[in-house]
Parts: sequence; structure tokens; C-alpha cells
Amino acid sequence: MTRIQSRIWTPINFAEDGKFADCLRLPHSTTRSAYGWIPVPIVSIKNGDGPTALLIAGSHGDEYEGQLALMNIARELQPESLKGRVIIIPSLNYPAVKAGIRVSPLDDGNLNRSFPGNALGTPTAMIAHYVSDFMLPMADIVVDLHSGGFSLDYVHCALIRPGRTPDETNKLFELLQVFGAPVSFISSGASGGGATTLNAVAREMGVPCITTEMGGGATLSLRGLQIAENGTKRLLKHVGIAPTIEVPASTGSELMENPGSEFSLYADGDGIFEPFFAVGDHVKRGQFAGRLYTIDNPTQKPQDLYFPQSGQISCRRHPSLTTRGDCLYNLMRPIAAR
Repeated sequence: MTRIQSRIWTPINFAEDGKFADCLRLPHSTTRSAYGWIPVPIVSIKNGDGPTALLIAGSHGDEYEGQLALMNIARELQPESLKGRVIIIPSLNYPAVKAGIRVSPLDDGNLNRSFPGNALGTPTAMIAHYVSDFMLPMADIVVDLHSGGFSLDYVHCALIRPGRTPDETNKLFELLQVFGAPVSFISSGASGGGATTLNAVAREMGVPCITTEMGGGATLSLRGLQIAENGTKRLLKHVGIAPTIEVPASTGSELMENPGSEFSLYADGDGIFEPFFAVGDHVKRGQFAGRLYTIDNPTQKPQDLYFPQSGQISCRRHPSLTTRGDCLYNLMRPIAAR
């Protein structure tokens, strides 16, 4: 069955040598602009034959470390220093980035829950489709930079999904060590986006993909920015695209796993969350985790919260105001030595 061609277009010729900065044109018809389009900034830097790296940030508009890291890299890289091609999209969900929110204000679309997308769908679905059908087939490696956004505070970490084969998984673990985040973990995606994320689609296509979480709270972590920028540069050097780029060597990464939803603590009611532990802390199963205070009845005793498993806190809810179903803590644990 023939796939429907994307409605998104760009004047950039990705096969042409040189450095080109322009935008993807995302068609969007409104009352004030019947034939309008929305810009999604993109940079293509190419020199001869070689691998292609696809670098993405801003899938969620309230995550900033990756956006700034890729802007810095886009300014630094020059064609004469490359052997191959680097395609950089610092604000993939541009409408969400402009609004400073997680999801698109155009359609309430969560881009990293919209893959593989739909060429004839909403703006968010169209972006996901363009990446899935046009960008990923060109890529030999993908870096998808995230952080916790408004709702979560995250440990500085890199993530992978298991490869389709043991060889693919081993290659991904090697890339994690090259990236060099303080913590790296392997996740099935079962408690997150499942099969609807960029990482999941890349895996099914056999394209190595590294995802990150670099802080949170809808603010900028300078440490997270540094880790994201240096880790991405190391990967470009490792795969041979930017062999002379200057970047500190990796000091390795502690390998962890996120087994699934049983390692998460969720709010079972509405109220104000009082956490007793911070990101990175080690906790035990059944240990007191915090309290949830009801707003409607000031004299009601707050609900005591307990950790469902033993592990290390990988992320914690950032806002205090909480609704039933909100994730309060995620835990990770060490994986067997490799």
C-alpha cells in the first residue's frame, strides 16, 4: 500500500553540500490565513558522503535544555569539519515551543505520543508523520533530547529501548556510554508513550535512537544543558560525522532500568503533594514517601504515601497541586553488569 505523501515541505535540499538554515512549512488553514503555514526551524549541514545524524529537541514546548544544546551545536558546526550530514530540528513542536507548554495549542497534540503520525491529520500528527516517513529513513543515528517539562523534575539521564536483536541492543548500550549522562537506563516505554514515541518508531525501523531527560520544572538546568550538548557532540564524533569536534571525553554512565508501572507511585486523589524525597535518592519498598493533603476539608488527615518498590528516584512531580492519576515518583534500579 502506497503511503500518503506529507503535506509538509521545505526549500532545503538535504542532498546538497553546505550549511542551510530555513524551516519546514507546516500547512495550517485558519480564519485569518486560509492558505497559511507554520514554520518549524531546521538546519542541514552536509559535506560529502558519510552517516546522517538527526538531532531533535522541542517535541514538548516546555523542555529547554535540548533546544539550547542544539542551537549551540547548529552555530558551531561547519560543513568543512564534517564527513556526512547533520540535520538539526531544535523546536520540532514549534507551536508548543512558542506557547511554552507541553502540547500544541493548535490541536492539544502531544507530539511524542503521536508517532508514526498521519499525513492528513492534525498539525501534530502531520509533524510526526513527516519525521517518521521522511526524516528517519535518512538517519543513521537519532538524538531526541527531552527533560521533565512543567510536571516533572528528572535525573539527568539518557534512555534507550531494547533493540530488535541482541546486537542492536549492545550497540545502543555502547552509544549510552559514549553519550556519558550520569545515569542511563533502558525502558520498555510501558509506563510512558508505548509505541507512540519517536524512539519507538526509530526502533521498529532499526535506527539507533538515544533519548534524554535533562532536568525539569519548565526551567533551564545548566548542568543538563552541558550534558546534552557534550553528549550529542561525542556521538557525532563517535560515528565519524564530526571527527575533529572538541568535546570532553565521556566518563561513562551508570546503567539502570525502569521496569514498568509497578515502579511508579501515582496520586489516588486530588490535593497538595508534600514529597519527602528528592530525585536521585535511594528508597525502600514500603518506605514513607510523602503526603497528599485534601483541599476541600482542612481538618481531614492527609493521606500517607508509600513507595511501591525499592529503587532510586528517577523523577518526581514538580508542581505541588496534584490530581488523581498524576505520577508522583518514578523509580529505577541497577541492571546486571554488561
